[in-house]
Amino acid sequence: MAEDELDIDLDDLTRRMDGAMASLKHEFSSLRTGRASASMLDPVMVEAYGAPTPINQVGTVNVPEPRMVTINVWDKAMVNKVEKAIMESGLGINPQTNGTIIMLPIPELNEERRRELTKVAAQYAEQARVAVRNVRRDGMEQLKKAKAAGMSEDDNKIWHDEIQTLTDKYIAQVDKALETKQQEIMQV
Repeated sequence: MAEDELDIDLDDLTRRMDGAMASLKHEFSSLRTGRASASMLDPVMVEAYGAPTPINQVGTVNVPEPRMVTINVWDKAMVNKVEKAIMESGLGINPQTNGTIIMLPIPELNEERRRELTKVAAQYAEQARVAVRNVRRDGMEQLKKAKAAGMSEDDNKIWHDEIQTLTDKYIAQVDKALETKQQEIMQV
């Protein structure tokens, strides 16, 4: 049996776990925390020129102050469509239009809404943990195949410990990211 067939691709497992973390960070960035953020508009799509288009492709999104997001729409004809898309997005924000500039004042979150958002953040974190564990499971499957192909018990144990250490590291990162996000949401 060739030596490289017995090795486990730890770089691939790491890359896939990094992907789970990147996905979690993206989902966290779309959660509203009572503080203005340009990324809170990422999920909002505008019907522009016959195709759903992200807001940042029809105008410039800025955060001039902690409780305000502004969108400078490039095409005057698109202003009403952008305004409508924001109102229908479920963000709970009422846009105010001034020519081609749309201002989005971010209201304070009440206690109940903050608790709901922390639960949503916890769900996102659990999805990331499941993704990391699925990558771990794939690594363990590779390990079983390598053992069946003639990998020694000692090498098998070393690789098993490597994969488990990697998994523990990423689960700890998910937990830390969740704790940080929940503190940010609950901050008044």
